[in-house]
Amino acid sequence: MNTNYRNLPVDERIRLVEDLWDSIAADQNALPLTAEQRNELDRRIDTYEVDGKPGRVADEAVANIRKKL
Repeated sequence: MNTNYRNLPVDERIRLVEDLWDSIAADQNALPLTAEQRNELDRRIDTYEVDGKPGRVADEAVANIRKKL
C-alpha cells in the first residue's frame, strides 16, 4: 500500500491514528513487557499499596493538560 497520507485532511489522519492505536491496545498481549516496564509497574503498585492514593480521573488529567496548551 503506497498511500500519501499527507493528502488526507488532518482530522481524518488523526482518526486513522486513533483507530490504529485502538487496534494495538486491543491486542496488548502481542508485545510482552520488558523487565524495566515490569519493574516500573511493580514499583507503582507498591507505592499505591503504601499511600492508597488512586491518582486522578483521566478526564481531569486530560482537562488539565488541555488548559496548559
